[in-house]
Amino acid sequence: MSKTQMPWQERPEGCKDVMWRYSQNPIIGRYHIPTSNSIFNSAVVPFGDGFAGVFRCDNKAVQMNIFAGFSKDGINWEINHEPIVMKAGNTQMIDSDYKYDPRVTWIEDRYWVTWCNGYHGPTIGIAYTYDFKEFFQCENAFLPFNRNGVLFPEKIDGKYAMLSRPSDNGHTPFGDIYISYSPDMKYWGEHRCVMKVTPFEDSAWQCLKIGAGAVPILTDEGWLMFYHGVIRTANGYRYSMGAAILDKNDPSKVKYRTQPYLLAPAEIYELTGDVPNVVFPCAALHSIEEDKVAVYYGAADTVVGVAFGRISEIIEFTKNNSL
Repeated sequence: MSKTQMPWQERPEGCKDVMWRYSQNPIIGRYHIPTSNSIFNSAVVPFGDGFAGVFRCDNKAVQMNIFAGFSKDGINWEINHEPIVMKAGNTQMIDSDYKYDPRVTWIEDRYWVTWCNGYHGPTIGIAYTYDFKEFFQCENAFLPFNRNGVLFPEKIDGKYAMLSRPSDNGHTPFGDIYISYSPDMKYWGEHRCVMKVTPFEDSAWQCLKIGAGAVPILTDEGWLMFYHGVIRTANGYRYSMGAAILDKNDPSKVKYRTQPYLLAPAEIYELTGDVPNVVFPCAALHSIEEDKVAVYYGAADTVVGVAFGRISEIIEFTKNNSL
């Protein structure tokens, strides 16, 4: 695991928000590699003397696939020009019509990647890698249709745990967050509901659908989870980011959940793109000791941005502004 300093920028003078954007956003543009139409909804982790990541790069035929990339500072990225080619992991069945919206986490002895995998509709694909050069695909976690598969970074009660959002085959005008468990990263069960959408009058920004975002962060208060919430307005779907704190020993129990959002589309690169009005978190670098977090998010389904915050302040905000 990397000991490299995580990316960071102090809160701008006069800013009252609990999270703030990197002043040089977006950090990855839509044409970052020669074939790309857009690069967004991607995941990064510490690796070696820097950082590695798995990136959603839609090409100019708008085919969805995932690519490996590397960075010394977490801001400036070199992304491979060819997509990841999977080898067989715990199965020979590694069919995939498309891959998008990856997440990555280190568990015990390797990096695990989850993504929305095309297998007769969207479901959750799983793979592992040791070096971000060779990737080994495992059995799909769930039946179609499902999205937003996010693994916890350690076992819970001796089992792997994953958040997901059962869905349909389209844009999914609904969606709640569930948790599932596995003894071996092959067979998944014990499905439990974690969070549901809110009534419009209680918190409208998350009244249509919600989905887990970055890999949860273990804190003294419990698991800090960044998630996206969606409202349908006269201008279409609008995706914003909130936070929840889940029970450390039983993450199906929500202790606190933000009523106001932490981050919503406001900058031009979030408001304008292939899918306007989207802030979609997929990764978070953090340092508990330094009380810092850097959240990577897709903006307008086109580019990648970063937002910063103090973990303690986000937790207090979540507790003090909870539904």
